[in-house]
Amino acid sequence: MRRAHLLYTAVLALCTACSGGADTGSGGSAKNAADHAAAVRAAIARTSADSVRVDETIEMRSTDSPTTYVFAIGGAFDLAGDRGRLTVDLEDSGMDTVEEVFVGDTVYVRGSRTVAEGKWAAADRSEARTSYFLRSPLNDPEHLLRQMKAMRQVSEEGEEQVNDAPAVHYRGTIDHATATLRMTAKTRQGLDEAREKLGVDVPVYADVWVDAKGRAVQVRLSYFGGLKAVTTMTLSDFGTPVKAQAPSDEEVVPVTAGEDVLLA
Repeated sequence: MRRAHLLYTAVLALCTACSGGADTGSGGSAKNAADHAAAVRAAIARTSADSVRVDETIEMRSTDSPTTYVFAIGGAFDLAGDRGRLTVDLEDSGMDTVEEVFVGDTVYVRGSRTVAEGKWAAADRSEARTSYFLRSPLNDPEHLLRQMKAMRQVSEEGEEQVNDAPAVHYRGTIDHATATLRMTAKTRQGLDEAREKLGVDVPVYADVWVDAKGRAVQVRLSYFGGLKAVTTMTLSDFGTPVKAQAPSDEEVVPVTAGEDVLLA
C-alpha cells in the first residue's frame, strides 16, 4: 500500500472538509446528547468487563484510486483480562495471515516481515503506535473501545439489527485528540497541520450499537474525504473462552516500541 500517497491525499482533502455532528444548540438537545453519551459509555464499560468474539474490518481508499484496501481481523479477546488471540489479513493481497497474541502489556506477532520466519515479534502494547488513520496500534480492540468512550454530540438513530438481534444505534463524533490517539509523530503531523489550517477538528464520525442487555455489540469510526477510512468492529459470543499464551522465549524477537511490526 502506498501509505505516503494515501496520507498526502487525505491531508489535501481535509483542507476542504467541514465538521459535523448532532445539533446540541438547545438545552433540551444538549441534555439528550449527554444522556446518550452516558449510555454509550455504560455500554462500552459493560462490554469491556467480558470476553468476546471480535470481527473487525478496516477499509481504506483514496478518492483518486479504484482500489479499496481491506484488513480483516478476527479472534477471541478477554477484554477484562487483557488477553486475546487475533488473525489479521489484508484481503486480495497475497500476503500471509498475521497472528497476534495479547498477554497483558505484551503483544506477540507472527507472520510479520520484520522478524525471521517462524519467530514471534514481541512489542510493548502500551507504547505501540499506529501509522494509519482510524487503525488501532497493533489492531488492539481495547484501543478502539477507548476512543468510542470519548464520543461527543451523541444522538440516537433508532433500532437496527446486529448479530441477528435488535440494537439501538447511537451516532456522534470524536475530537482530534481522540482520532489521533497514539499515532506515529509522522502520521499525526500531517493531520495536525490540516486541523490548524481548517481551524476545526477533522470530521470523524463514531457509531455504537447497544443491545437489549446494555452491551456495545458493534462500533464504527469513519471519515470520508480525500481518503475513505472506515473501521468497524462487531462483538459477539459474550463469555467465550479465550486461550492466549505467550510463546516460549526461544521463539521471541523483541522489537522497538512503536515499530510498525505488521508492515501492511
